[in-house]
Amino acid sequence: MSRMEPEATRFLKKILISFSIGFGWLMLNMILGIYAGLLFAEDGIHVGNIIFYIIFAGSLITMILLLRRIWKEKFPHG
Repeated sequence: MSRMEPEATRFLKKILISFSIGFGWLMLNMILGIYAGLLFAEDGIHVGNIIFYIIFAGSLITMILLLRRIWKEKFPHG
């Protein structure tokens, strides 16, 4: 049974973690926004819409900072 190089393993883990974080963020916002009806302000803007957009913006910034921290480390090849 052959083993992968440690750098390749770390790189693939970073890809998997990044994909999982991004997919989880998209699913959370889809569930809260579309299915719960908080994304669209059909009858005017309500408190739920404002809270949803604040959570949306905050979680987007947090996700970007987290992904930036994950991908900040340089690999040996450059």
